[in-house]
Amino acid sequence: MELSPGTTDRIVTWLSDYATKAGAGGYVVGLSGGIDSACTAVLCRRALGSNVLGVLMPCHSSPSDTRLAQLLADTFGIETVTVALEPAWGAMLGALPDTSDLARANVKPRLRMTTLYALAQTHGYLVAGTGNKSEIAVGYFTKYGDGGVDVEPLGELYKTQVRLLAAELEIPQAIIGRPPTAGLWEGQTDEEEMGITYEALDTTLAAIEAGDTGHLDPVQVARVQQMIDGSAHKRSMPPVCPL
Repeated sequence: MELSPGTTDRIVTWLSDYATKAGAGGYVVGLSGGIDSACTAVLCRRALGSNVLGVLMPCHSSPSDTRLAQLLADTFGIETVTVALEPAWGAMLGALPDTSDLARANVKPRLRMTTLYALAQTHGYLVAGTGNKSEIAVGYFTKYGDGGVDVEPLGELYKTQVRLLAAELEIPQAIIGRPPTAGLWEGQTDEEEMGITYEALDTTLAAIEAGDTGHLDPVQVARVQQMIDGSAHKRSMPPVCPL
């Protein structure tokens, strides 16, 4: 899967124009040490210069998350702030009745969303999301967590295209080569949790979009279609009861 020429410039121009129209002075980006947040932050940096704030939000996460996030920020001259969310997460879980493991894990991205908006409002900035087309299409994000943002600069790029973009932006190889993870629990990886590689997912999504899936495994196509259909509510505003 290729990256169209001029993609970087189009995204940078769009980010600049959107901020101007919204009356925002810059962007806040949550830095996870992963490729999506790295690309998003660098694109925002190109669009609005120093008016970008990278936010590191450790919460019982891998030390490499912080190390790679700071590497990205140092490489591209992005201001950062660290907000340790372990105390807030622990307090929240302590206040809740018994909940499932996944529900407890999803409190983390929802705390991150709250943090990003608190900082964005303080600075007069917008929250730049880090979701890509692959994850948005199948709902691989936390509703009102990492899905709660103002803009999605990478939202029209499949994950495999984001990797090409990262190389074009000269993102450090340590970040590009890192296995994608949402950092929900120790050892968690995106592909293992979804049960499909990004290459296979992107190929299937593109085929479904083109209406040409005859050359693919029908079981895989049906599974991806089920993921799309089952997560439709995540991509829409809450329905209002018609009266």
